[in-house]
Amino acid sequence: QLFKMVATRRMKAGMAATTTVTAGKTTSPATTVRENQASFTGAGRQTDEEEFEETPMWVAVITMIGYGILFVVGHLRDFMRNYGLTTSKTPKEHPKQKQFVPLYRDFEAFYTRNLYRRIRDCWNRPISSTPGAYFDMVERTTNDYGWTFQTDGKTNRYFNMGSYNYLGYAENEGPCLEAAVDAIEKHGISCSSRRVDIGSCPLHQELESLVATYVGKEDAITFGMGFATNSANIPILVGKGCLLISDELNHASIVLGARLSGANIKTFKHNDMADLEHVLRSAIINGQNRVNRPWKKILIVVEGLYSMEGSIVNLPELIQIKKKYKAYLWLDEAHSIGALGPNGRGVVEHYGLDPADVDIMMGTFTKSFGAAGGYIASSKEVINQFRLNSHANTYAASASPPVVMQTIAAFKQIIGMDGSSLGKQRIQQLADNAKFFRSELKKMGFLVYGNDSSPVVPMLLFMPAKIAAFSREMKKRGIAVVVVGFPATPIVESRTRFCLSASHTREDLVRALEAVSEVGDLLGLKYSTQHAIQN
Repeated sequence: QLFKMVATRRMKAGMAATTTVTAGKTTSPATTVRENQASFTGAGRQTDEEEFEETPMWVAVITMIGYGILFVVGHLRDFMRNYGLTTSKTPKEHPKQKQFVPLYRDFEAFYTRNLYRRIRDCWNRPISSTPGAYFDMVERTTNDYGWTFQTDGKTNRYFNMGSYNYLGYAENEGPCLEAAVDAIEKHGISCSSRRVDIGSCPLHQELESLVATYVGKEDAITFGMGFATNSANIPILVGKGCLLISDELNHASIVLGARLSGANIKTFKHNDMADLEHVLRSAIINGQNRVNRPWKKILIVVEGLYSMEGSIVNLPELIQIKKKYKAYLWLDEAHSIGALGPNGRGVVEHYGLDPADVDIMMGTFTKSFGAAGGYIASSKEVINQFRLNSHANTYAASASPPVVMQTIAAFKQIIGMDGSSLGKQRIQQLADNAKFFRSELKKMGFLVYGNDSSPVVPMLLFMPAKIAAFSREMKKRGIAVVVVGFPATPIVESRTRFCLSASHTREDLVRALEAVSEVGDLLGLKYSTQHAIQN
């Protein structure tokens, strides 16, 4: 089972055990490189390398052994708790509610109780300042191995490599803040109503006009919550009798929206266009389940930039496939809008493609704009359907005016409507930081996933004990990082995820790289075989 699982993960990462042909070139099995080039032209066209180096077999084996030991110890502790040999603060079903649907899944509760809890200090860390390049973190202590935490209010300053502050607009000074304060004085904190009642103000309309112009679409609609922009709106387009084809690594908001829609759901291997075409062709040939009728509608849903993998969707090939089979395309640009492309217009501009080839363009204001909420941009006809039927529009309160104004001010600076080049400078700074940080990690011998242009840089940790060790050691050196493990990743692919920002200076990043290298040597994290050979 171990060898089968490792082989499966290699295939999902695009690495076969034999020579792989990618973009017309033959590459070695140690690493897969996807080059997006050739017939796709435009000012924003990029030729990038996307790398998923093969996991060394010995690392995979030791990682599984480590998890095996943890599971054995966990079951032993559960046995002791059941017989009162040790105390337990685990949530339990009330004896009188045993006949109800259980609130806790056995395996997830077991994992949380025996593995996650022991290293819970690495997550849910409270901050007490603006999440810019540096922030203040509230220090916590635990006396019961992670069941509870206490704080005396003491804070320390840390270099921030975990926030989605791509363009550095999460700041407490400057024109965006001043515009948001002015909006509070004029419009208040809340519109206290839904958009369809009396919850719309001129700011909402101005933002929607800006979004549509910026991404190159006819119209746009905005929402107060990014997650709901996917989960509450996908069901507007597809339902029973429709087919939704989703990348296997799509965000939870897409997964929820797909399930709520009632459409038939099929997945394809991550960013694998050959598998997508196979799934799509087979679905069209076979038709709807049991009745074999043609599908009413086929919707392909992908993300522009995958925040856990650092990979960028192969949009040129995807558009060719969707045109060939006359499907519709929903593109989630939550992480790519503002962060990719010469002008920050996202993955479409990154490849120099025509926005008209993407039917639905979705994105959020949380990452690149230092605000909150999300948008959908499309034709007027489609947007009108969302205005009339979206629960996120007809039932939810409208976005807060100062938050909307923050987004507008950031957009205007990015576009250059403020008469400055500050927005362009932020975009370029982010691109430079991302390429520099990723390349330096590779040179040091770390195993890094993703695309060269991605501002998200996942670095593999693998072993469960090293998840907490890396986070704690980096914190000792004044650097706050995000570590990720199961169930957010496959159980053998735990990682840390560095988020680059335009607010990071080169000096900041050099200091962070020195700390990462020091901790990497201490914990034995330099797993890369290819880059170790190159160096």
